[in-house]
Amino acid sequence: MTYLLLGLSLGLSAGLSPGPLLTLVITRTLDRGFGAGLRVALSPLVTDTPIILLTLLLFNALPPLLERVVTAAGGLFLIYLGVETVRSARHARLQTQAAAPTATHVDLWHGALVNILSPHPWLFWIAVGSPTLAGAWRLGWSYALAFLAGFYTLLVGGKIAVAAAVAGGRRFLTDVWYRRLLWAAGLLLCLFGGLLLWQLIQPLMNR
Repeated sequence: MTYLLLGLSLGLSAGLSPGPLLTLVITRTLDRGFGAGLRVALSPLVTDTPIILLTLLLFNALPPLLERVVTAAGGLFLIYLGVETVRSARHARLQTQAAAPTATHVDLWHGALVNILSPHPWLFWIAVGSPTLAGAWRLGWSYALAFLAGFYTLLVGGKIAVAAAVAGGRRFLTDVWYRRLLWAAGLLLCLFGGLLLWQLIQPLMNR
């Protein structure tokens, strides 16, 4: 029960914390409705398995160069998504039809790329997740399973709840406000990307 509650509390915090993936959930929900936001919200289930396995093997031995490469790639990808969102906002119109099959795959893989190229999941699993999971595993596999179940229930569930809330308010939007919200979300993605790149530049400037 202790590990389940720990997983739930950490998952809720991670699921609702402002960040690149949550912003992408909101952006895709605004663009194509709840289904698109849901697919982005599910992306940690695709990407976190290799992250967990690698961090369990490496713990705090993640090479600094690899961390910088992941951070740089994540920052650039977020800026790319933000610029594309701002560009598309200019002539965007609310869509009521279901997303095309190709868009379905794009939503999921954009979310997966944002998640795996962001340093935050890596740093979380190195600093908090892996030590906790290893401690739970020493007590028994059921303890480790309880921690993971609690964590991902609210990590993914929190983002799904945000997508549902945005989708519920979407029907009250006009095209003008829809474009403004997309523009703001695109700028926010660029901001997160810029912050990731600043994390790399700042130490060099302080030398």
